[in-house]
Amino acid sequence: MDTNRLLEQVKIGRWTLRSRVVMAPMTRSFANDETGEVGPDVVDYYRKRAADGIGLIITEGINPSKRGKGTWGVPGIYTSNQIEAWKKVTEAVHQEGGTIVAQLWHVGRLTHSELTGGLPPQAPSPVLADGLVHRLRKPYEMPVEMTFDDIRDVIDEYRIAARNALLAGFDGVEIHAAHGYLIDQFNSDITNSRTDRYGGNLSERLTFMKELLHAVADEIGADRTIVRFSERKDDSPAFRWDTPEEAVKAFLGVFEDIGLSIIHPSTPNYTEILADGMTFHQWVRKYWNGIMIGVGNLEPHLAAKAIAEGTIDLAAFGRPLLANPDFVERIRNNTRLESYDPSLHLTYLI
Repeated sequence: MDTNRLLEQVKIGRWTLRSRVVMAPMTRSFANDETGEVGPDVVDYYRKRAADGIGLIITEGINPSKRGKGTWGVPGIYTSNQIEAWKKVTEAVHQEGGTIVAQLWHVGRLTHSELTGGLPPQAPSPVLADGLVHRLRKPYEMPVEMTFDDIRDVIDEYRIAARNALLAGFDGVEIHAAHGYLIDQFNSDITNSRTDRYGGNLSERLTFMKELLHAVADEIGADRTIVRFSERKDDSPAFRWDTPEEAVKAFLGVFEDIGLSIIHPSTPNYTEILADGMTFHQWVRKYWNGIMIGVGNLEPHLAAKAIAEGTIDLAAFGRPLLANPDFVERIRNNTRLESYDPSLHLTYLI
């Protein structure tokens, strides 16, 4: 299997992508920690990947509010200065012929009051997270249970952040509803023990995600809205979905109801079997006829094969794009890819 399928131009709704290669969202923490603004180094970082011919760039997680911040150096999109800073990024990407969407990310309970301006972490239920806060290396604090007003406020923050993303020149947004962060905390029976309309069985726990996605899609259009979701409860390796097929159908039912056309099922290993000999993406494809982004430690030949088979439509790569700013050109010329080296993390910004 060659890799030519990865290099195909493809039209998806209002976007014409130069290739089927997607830059996966990766937390870089290179924004100004005090202001949440990105600088010239981030502009050059995304410009270089766009110039290479990547079809779709999904940014690092961007906070819709100060309270959504989970570690140092994470950018925001809730102030006018943050919007102006992101404009330089989107302009650079568009000058290179690229397409870029902003990933909106609220970490919920997975933060600390030292990172949120003294505000305690918030979550669907007061369930303490295990471990230490990323980079801060302090134990997580007990989150406060969100009230109805809190829920309304957060949904509104996402809606405004989506509007701000278009003002900043982004082509759309991706809503991060995966891997144990706030939306996923509502979706999971590990972190959501509510007895009101936002808790209960899986369909009821998905209510928060559904209302949030509706708000964003109503604000900027369903064809500009992508959702990322995962197959683990609260992203714990020990807790997979009890009934994967029913869970897939429940999630996809929400996305179809809203009218989304692009989804991003997220897993750390694309080839891992979820149930009955089928992977996560295969289960999703069984019930989803729209556009699907594949991800999960993919390598180019496997990605091209999955596209040829029709399991996925676009293939997202993370660390290989850090180590190889000329990733698409190397695929085109069948040139060996450089391996990602964690010790060089800081140098990969440029």
